[in-house]
Amino acid sequence: MIREDYPYLYETHMHTCESSACAVSTGREMAQAAKDAGYTGIIITDHNWYGNNCIDSGLGWESWIEQFCKGYENARDQGEKIGLDVFFGYESGYRGTEFLIYGVDKPWLKAHPQIKDASVSEQYRLIHAAGGMVIHAHPFREADYIPELRLFPKDVDGVEAVNGAHSSPLSMSHRYPEFNSRAFVYARKHGFPVTAGSDIHTKRLYGGGMAFKRRLDSIEDFCRAVLGGEDYILTDGEVWYDKEGGIL
Repeated sequence: MIREDYPYLYETHMHTCESSACAVSTGREMAQAAKDAGYTGIIITDHNWYGNNCIDSGLGWESWIEQFCKGYENARDQGEKIGLDVFFGYESGYRGTEFLIYGVDKPWLKAHPQIKDASVSEQYRLIHAAGGMVIHAHPFREADYIPELRLFPKDVDGVEAVNGAHSSPLSMSHRYPEFNSRAFVYARKHGFPVTAGSDIHTKRLYGGGMAFKRRLDSIEDFCRAVLGGEDYILTDGEVWYDKEGGIL
């Protein structure tokens, strides 16, 4: 009954090996796997310049961005062939603290090299000026690559409250459901909208994401749906949640 009411499922946090050093599957492979698993669409969110990326740091800015977008573009091309929506995003890194960025694109990145060394607050200002959205990814994850937990409630639009790597029975890393529970509490405290994604790096999908009552038509539409309070539900691929963290 849940999926009948919310038939359009989107993966909002996934990586490709064209850009993310920690990923093992290509954009085309990720797109095909998502289609086979019943997703309506996916958002490619590869690690950026100060994240775990695999792109030559010696490249000039525009050439670097060209390479950075390859995973997304390959996924998009495959999506067009098989009827899967593929949108662009990325995951920015600040010494272990990470944010999911939605609503900007390759031309915008090329035209704004200042985003590379922007502070967290400057990132928020720049992305907002472009009409985009900043989501704090897995804000309570504890891991070797995260030296300390840092929260930035004034510099984000929302919180990734369900990260599939934390709670999916298929996850092989970062497995600790309490990370998600704490994210829901944090979101409720500040009145933040919440998102859900698998944080997947291979075509062995968890099935996590966000389900809507309608099909989204663009990344901008996704941002409007989240920020505008549209009706949607969240999942780690195993359990379904409402936006308050209640189990459905």
